[in-house]
Amino acid sequence: MGKYVRIVTEIPGPKSRAVMAEKERWVARPLSPLAPFIAAKAEGTVVEDLDGNRFLDFTGGWGCLNVGHNHPKVLAAVRNQLERFIHTDFTAIPYEPYVELSRRLAQLAPGPTPKKCALFNSGAEAVENAVKIARAATGRKAVLVFENAFHGRTLLTMTMTHKAIPYKAGFGPYASDVFRLPYPYPYRNPIPMEEIERRLLTLVDPKEVACCVVEPVIGEGGFIVPPQEFLPFLRELADRYGFLLVCDEVQSGVGRTGKFFACEHFGVEPDLICVAKSIAAGLPLSAVIGKAEIMDGLPPGAIGSTYGGNPVACAAALAVLDVIEEEGLLGRAIKIGQILKEKLGEMAEKFPVIGEVRGLGAMVGIELVKDRKTKEPAPEVAKAVQKEALARGVIFATAGLYGNVIRFLLPLTTPEDALLEGLAILEESFHAVLAKAPA
Repeated sequence: MGKYVRIVTEIPGPKSRAVMAEKERWVARPLSPLAPFIAAKAEGTVVEDLDGNRFLDFTGGWGCLNVGHNHPKVLAAVRNQLERFIHTDFTAIPYEPYVELSRRLAQLAPGPTPKKCALFNSGAEAVENAVKIARAATGRKAVLVFENAFHGRTLLTMTMTHKAIPYKAGFGPYASDVFRLPYPYPYRNPIPMEEIERRLLTLVDPKEVACCVVEPVIGEGGFIVPPQEFLPFLRELADRYGFLLVCDEVQSGVGRTGKFFACEHFGVEPDLICVAKSIAAGLPLSAVIGKAEIMDGLPPGAIGSTYGGNPVACAAALAVLDVIEEEGLLGRAIKIGQILKEKLGEMAEKFPVIGEVRGLGAMVGIELVKDRKTKEPAPEVAKAVQKEALARGVIFATAGLYGNVIRFLLPLTTPEDALLEGLAILEESFHAVLAKAPA
């Protein structure tokens, strides 16, 4: 029992079990939650279930809660907008929060080129619309993506996503004209830049490529930080062959890495940026931020969404931007990352199953392997540690093509003592799992 974690019943407790039984009856089975309990309330980094158990949430709603659960400034903004109006559809009757949020996002985007925005509902919608915009702007059709990528679950973005199970299996046929390149993975595949270009030339005529869509730091695919020269190389490649560079910042954006956009670490100005998840503290909202000339090239009505840029979500997003600035969360992301790397590095000295600790800012992950020499993935250990930590009161997400990466998506508002409490429980969980493992 710690300052933040409180376990007073078995997990799940009786009240959660009752609702879980109803879930089994009424909710489609593929919607399979990580946590085996039912949330009752949440604040900051702490979630309390129906039975009064309190957990540290280091998943952050799969990366949607950089400002934490129920930040008071976000709640106040949402309440204020709810009392004014909930919906009009911006393309029917426009409203100021959409315009103001577009201004602020455009000004946050890196590079000197004037920017404009279009707002949608989800990360997948942002990515899909970015591809539409790129195809219209270039008159080309081919899309370049990368190994380990995750871009969404629609037909096009599912095709762009790398991992087959569970995201793609059984859902084909897939969209056409999507071509996959290797992503430089320093721990497993430190591929040289010239080899990436060679692969491109064997896959598709670059003159047919509309855009290259890339995560500046791989998210779902394993929290992979590429070498410093990778994004500048893609920028040069795009300029040389005349296609657009699209950065998918759905998971890496909104301050997660210590910059508002992860691509800023690499000194690159993308043509289009996709942002979602933490931008509205959990309310459905996404955006494509792009060079104004490109964004204005489509005819009126060419892109849009009934709910995209909902005024309540826009109000929440404006509050998120205020919180990031006022509470210095970019600097906080750097500090959290330093603590994570230090403490996880100490764990790696104790547990050989930790093959690598890596990350950028607070976007940190640990890759688990059966043997440090062969680097054979150890997904069963990652799953067991995740389960053990959950029973002890901390919720961690996993990632990677093999499911062998434990990733940290905790709110950037997390107090340092809460972070240390969660990491202590993670270490206890490693000890408990590895003590049961055969020699």
